[in-house]
This record gives sequence, structure tokens and C-alpha cells, in this order.
Amino acid sequence: MFGIGGGELVFIMFVALMLFGSDKIPDIARTMGKAMAQLKNATNDIKSEIQRGAESNDIDIKSLTGDFTSEIDKVKQGFNKMITDNTSDSLGTKSITDDITSEINKVKENLDDLTGPIKRQL
Repeated sequence: MFGIGGGELVFIMFVALMLFGSDKIPDIARTMGKAMAQLKNATNDIKSEIQRGAESNDIDIKSLTGDFTSEIDKVKQGFNKMITDNTSDSLGTKSITDDITSEINKVKENLDDLTGPIKRQL
């Protein structure tokens, strides 16, 4: 649950008890529960409004999400192919690393060219 372990949860509850006291904790929990319910209802309203708008415009949301997912998969496959095709070292990433390093160096040189006159004025 949110990356919080049992010990951390007990500690948070202990701190909350010390800060607010035992008489205020149920009111705080009740208020937080109502807020979460309102948030859930608002989210469901937004989802249903989007679905109604898509249906009124004859848009199939499931096909759109499927198309989007397939495009992401194509990009991932292309990236994986680019890495596996590049076999200049045991991991196949040396050339890519060299390309990235050279691009970073180009940007640094351009930055030095741009900031050179500023440094001279100082």
C-alpha cells in the first residue's frame, strides 16, 4: 500500500495520535473518508462524461487505446532492435554510449560558445 510497510504505518499512526489526540482521530478519519468518496465520484463522473462524448461523436475509445498501445510496443521493439543490432561490445551499447557522449560534448561546446562572451564581460 503506497510503499509503506507495517512498521512505518504504526509509526505514522502513533505520530497522528500524539499530534491530534484520541478524540480527534475518528473525526479526521471520517472527513478523509468523505473526501476520498467525493474524489472517486468526481473521477467516475469525468470518465462517464468522456465516454458519453466519445459515443456521441462515434469514437471507439477501446480501439484508440489499442492503437496507442500498439504504437508504444512498436517504439519499444525498434529501440530494442537498435540496441541488439549494435554489437560492438558484449552488451551492444558501446556505440550508443559513444553517440550520446559525442552529442553531449557538442552541446557543451555550443554552450561554451554562447557563454564565452558573457564570461569575458564579467
